[in-house]
Amino acid sequence: MKAEDHIDTWNGRALLTDLYQLTMAYGYWKSGRAEREAVFHLFFRKAPFQSGFTIAAGLATAIDFLKAFHFTGADLDFLATLTGNDGKPLFEPGFLEYLRTLRFACDVDAIPEGTVAFAHEPLLRIKGPILQCQLLETALLNLINFQSLIATKAARVCLATRGEPVMEFGLRRAQGVDGALAASRAAYIGGCAATSNVLAGKMFGIPVKGTHAHSWVMSFDDEREAFLAYAEAMPNNCVFLVDTYDTLEGVRRAVETGKWLRERGHEMVGIRLDSGDLAWLSIEARKILDEAGFPKALIIASNDLDEHIIASLKEQGAQINVWGVGTKLITAYDQPALGGVYKLGAIRGEDGNWAYKVKLSEQAAKVSTPGIQQIRRFRSDKEFIGDGIFNIEDAAPERFTIVDSLDATRRKHLPPGTAFEDLLVPIFRAGKLVYQTPSLTDVRQRAQTQIGMFHSGVKRFVNPHEYPVGLELGLHEMKRKLILHARGET
Repeated sequence: MKAEDHIDTWNGRALLTDLYQLTMAYGYWKSGRAEREAVFHLFFRKAPFQSGFTIAAGLATAIDFLKAFHFTGADLDFLATLTGNDGKPLFEPGFLEYLRTLRFACDVDAIPEGTVAFAHEPLLRIKGPILQCQLLETALLNLINFQSLIATKAARVCLATRGEPVMEFGLRRAQGVDGALAASRAAYIGGCAATSNVLAGKMFGIPVKGTHAHSWVMSFDDEREAFLAYAEAMPNNCVFLVDTYDTLEGVRRAVETGKWLRERGHEMVGIRLDSGDLAWLSIEARKILDEAGFPKALIIASNDLDEHIIASLKEQGAQINVWGVGTKLITAYDQPALGGVYKLGAIRGEDGNWAYKVKLSEQAAKVSTPGIQQIRRFRSDKEFIGDGIFNIEDAAPERFTIVDSLDATRRKHLPPGTAFEDLLVPIFRAGKLVYQTPSLTDVRQRAQTQIGMFHSGVKRFVNPHEYPVGLELGLHEMKRKLILHARGET
């Protein structure tokens, strides 16, 4: 698919939003505040799956959405039909005309896809007319939340296999067509080597892999005949599903067919196990294959796998070379959503100065962070050592102190000269794309490189090490003062 074809699919999607975004936009317009400059941050409050990290994904899709953002005539015709409680139009014609000529004009900064991210770090920063920033909230959360969720799940699954390839097999169990395509893309970012989803392969350039189903074997009089027919049809792609009737007998019949292929100048790729005791069956299957002269034949396993089951199978000595993971990956089975949010950090006052904003809550984790935020990631020669969020309107100090957002007594001091990189990079300026979107392969490689730069404890599945993340001391103090002021304590 051409890039412009992919972008065209977003035409007319400005209505991919919640109604309250439009009612707020109308309110801004009516009150003369539509063009007031504001800054919003998109972030999540807690890593999914009780994980020690999250993989940021979905940025390229968000870029496509923003490039095509506009209201079509059909959109405005629909909005004109909406009514309030009194039966009168919800929006007046002047507002709909304003939307007709509206064109995306915001600045957007984001951490590149494939970057490891942590709670309360802005994945995106959006600056521009407050009406536009508001209209973008729902769609951006939808695009970033889901793909980041699936990329993180895929990364955990790939960590569990200890470098052995993972094939994403989830299309038939995915949450709809859009969900399936987005998840296949995100799973590849997270480390999967291939997908069974052919359309995702076409759209995103992901390697496509597949074998055959039990129905193929069942359509013949016996397993031997089925394997032979498949070998004759596809001698260069022979992975035999061996558990239709008796798994180990199926392995032996696969060996027979493999010898038949070898006599004709082809090599059996391997077998697939899809049920039963995968640890024991893979060990026994490996013995049969090796003794028959097929030491390079792969053993592929599927059957409701996830990172925890895979880790257990590895501990049991399973002889599995390739892992097919479907339902529990494509649906993020144990956590169906990433709790991403989109909060106002600053608004330009009538005097031209920034007024920083904070949202209070009875829950400390839900108190928002003010300012115009950037993330500084510090590193040693071997690994990342801490992330500090700072306000870009204030000069970042040479001696950087990271204050834990939930416990101000926990602090990490970084001496001057500590190597760092600032994670948020320019994507759009005044609505114009200024970012060169990397290939999906490069994004996937970035994720692998990033994961490799964190201490192994951060990647544990149980009670992962808490990587140091917090506010730069100056931003922490600003937030504290704003909270006290909002509570009437200053």
